[in-house]
Amino acid sequence: MSNWRSHFVFNRSQQNGIFVLVVVIIVLQLVYFFYPFSSEVEKNPEELKMVREMQQSVDSLKQVAAEKNSEAIAPFNPNFISDFKGYMLGMSPAEIDSLHEFRSRDLWVNSAEEFQEVTGVSDSLLNIIAPLFKFPDFRGKASKENKMSKRAFSEPLSKADLNTATAEELQQVNGIGEKLSARIVNYRNSLGGFRGEVQLKDVYGLTPEVVERVLQRFEVQTMTVEKLDLNEVSLMQLTELPFFNYEQARALIKYREEVGEIKSMEELQQIKNFPFEKLDRIALYLTIDKKN
Repeated sequence: MSNWRSHFVFNRSQQNGIFVLVVVIIVLQLVYFFYPFSSEVEKNPEELKMVREMQQSVDSLKQVAAEKNSEAIAPFNPNFISDFKGYMLGMSPAEIDSLHEFRSRDLWVNSAEEFQEVTGVSDSLLNIIAPLFKFPDFRGKASKENKMSKRAFSEPLSKADLNTATAEELQQVNGIGEKLSARIVNYRNSLGGFRGEVQLKDVYGLTPEVVERVLQRFEVQTMTVEKLDLNEVSLMQLTELPFFNYEQARALIKYREEVGEIKSMEELQQIKNFPFEKLDRIALYLTIDKKN
């Protein structure tokens, strides 16, 4: 312990030296904090001139880069924005993906408003990039190539009969492969033929967009079957119709007996567990004969 204390025992000259050292450190600290070193640069015109020249060079490089960037963002068709292009325009990955998904369904953006509706970009971003949009003039005078690639702007085509279309013919519609075409044909056969285009809604796997494309080329032409009167149809006849099981058919007959006469198709929604969401398809088989 005495050896440890000996390190802190100083003679008179050592104490004076330590005191001088502390004073020098304090003076240097004061000089560092309060002396205006930057004034030397301001007082040196050569050094100031060099700094200004360097700043001008940097500004020139920035201007050249900005000009190149403006050249890169020339007017373009927004239907063909790539991931990189969308990123450079300030679009989010989700907005870019929404555009690509829309285009994958063989659909086209035809205006800045449709572009915003499809992608969900903000108004501020749309105001910046919309002036760069350049849509081809398909309307009015479209070339043969444009008519083939964009049906929406082409002249209407004569439609084929949906009830005689083969699976191979159905596969010509974008979005329908072997499985979906076979499913459409099998469902058509189970119905005894489509009575209306609306029945495509009940084919499993067909999206509304694909149904729309099917109806651009096909329609029901050959089915002319007489509808059954809702106030006279029997229980057994109902069970043989699509969309009805025995319980639903029995409930309909019971409701008719209670009210005496069904006066509108909308009344059917009062029947418990009735498939009212399929009323547009049920109306292809049933009707109300107005006797008065």
